[in-house]
Amino acid sequence: MEEADDCRRAAVEAVADVEPPRLHDLVETILEDASMVPGVLTIESAGVATRETTAGIETRSDSEDGVRTDSSTEGVLTHAAGVQLIYEGLRLTRTLAHEEPWHDDGEPHDDGNGDLEILAADILVARGFYLLARTDAAGKAVRTVQAFGRDQTERDDLIRADGPGGDPADLDANLERDVLELAVLTGAAAADETPSPRLLSTADDLADDFAPSFPPVEKCRGAFARLPSERSLEDHTTDRATSATDP
Repeated sequence: MEEADDCRRAAVEAVADVEPPRLHDLVETILEDASMVPGVLTIESAGVATRETTAGIETRSDSEDGVRTDSSTEGVLTHAAGVQLIYEGLRLTRTLAHEEPWHDDGEPHDDGNGDLEILAADILVARGFYLLARTDAAGKAVRTVQAFGRDQTERDDLIRADGPGGDPADLDANLERDVLELAVLTGAAAADETPSPRLLSTADDLADDFAPSFPPVEKCRGAFARLPSERSLEDHTTDRATSATDP
């Protein structure tokens, strides 16, 4: 998908100054191997949120074709990269928490990347926050990280208790659910809009399908096809407008 390639490039550019080279290479490899579902959903949500407010309504703008230009493509890609970076950092943190990268004697496993991976996870999250810092989605980004910390703590408690009380996999899946909601909010914010309940429910549906991990984005075409279409939005908006004026 073109959106996935564009988002990946934006994410890689956002970490281009990471040093030393070995750490930079690790961060870049993480992004090259990443499913870009959160980033693509951010981009798609920006378009859907705009259509939701313009469908069936004649609008004026400074552009020749009358299309709204509230946000540039570059701005949407930057915000999509921010969502993707936060997810990749938290996902890597979750992996490190579940698969201790050190031996009992404190020495790293054979690849010796344990310490670098921790640094990479911190850098990914921090750089993602930087890209979203001045957006309306910044608060949701903070809450996503806070919820992740609580869920992983509760997960550890469940495992240590070794008894009934919940499924650790459900707690893991909350990360993907929260990140998809963050993607929708970020995409809508990039278009200077508020996401509709319909669009937010689509993020929930995607989480039900994929959490606690995302497949390659190319395998998600059918899932993205469920996003509200321009035609369905026109029908929906027209119906609401008609009912509002009925006696």
